[in-house]
Amino acid sequence: MSVIASDLTKIYRLKGKAFKTAVDKVSFEIPDGQITAFIGPNGAGKSTTIKMLTGILTPDGGSVSINGLCYPKDRKKIMLKIGTVFGQKSVLCWDIPVLDTLKLFKDMYGVSDADYKRNMEMFADILGLNDFIAQPPRLLSLGQRMKADLAASLLHNPEILFLDEPTIGIDVLSKERIRNFILQVNKEKKTTVILTTHDVSDIETLCEKMMVIDKGLLLYDGSLTELKALYKTTDLEEIIKRIYQEGLAAQESQASPKKNDCRINRNIRAC
Repeated sequence: MSVIASDLTKIYRLKGKAFKTAVDKVSFEIPDGQITAFIGPNGAGKSTTIKMLTGILTPDGGSVSINGLCYPKDRKKIMLKIGTVFGQKSVLCWDIPVLDTLKLFKDMYGVSDADYKRNMEMFADILGLNDFIAQPPRLLSLGQRMKADLAASLLHNPEILFLDEPTIGIDVLSKERIRNFILQVNKEKKTTVILTTHDVSDIETLCEKMMVIDKGLLLYDGSLTELKALYKTTDLEEIIKRIYQEGLAAQESQASPKKNDCRINRNIRAC
């Protein structure tokens, strides 16, 4: 398995003696080479989970394994095996040309000349990187910045790619180009991809598996095919709404999911 989360928990201290559990004993496994959607409403715990998986946040409980490596002892090794793109925060150097940032990343990660040339050719071919590679990020459009961020995150050939809302606010044509790029990287390099998004089209186009989280609890973990068969519809947006509603109803009644209620049981395949 590429990614294994076991009873992952994160608790934030609020004012006074109050606490908020952002992620509550979440467990899942993501196989090598799979593209997985990790979705939920705003404040559900998606980004907090991704930040724990990438080592940005330290869990208050549970553990994370990345290709058999664990935080904190294997942190440096893990950093060489993962790439990250956060839609709201760029990793690019703001005032220097994109090319200079990529050269800096090449040296930081010890990318060989051959791999650098091969990857830059792929970035130019699929993402159209050469159209804006000489400009600093502050002069780029949102779509161009996202393409440059993708290039930076994949320059060192990571085994696992974490994408946090990579198509947010981007025009239709740029979205299509980014999706095609992700699919090609996954196909050619067998890169495992974990994707958070609010765009149902991202999920339909890219993902084999989907996990749904809300209020820190994992509500669903399974394939899109299973999910559509379970709800007897191909309307993924409607299915997601129903999962949210069922999860909310269960939480409000303070009742655990029934053993035979597959819709809000993350172990759906065992039902």
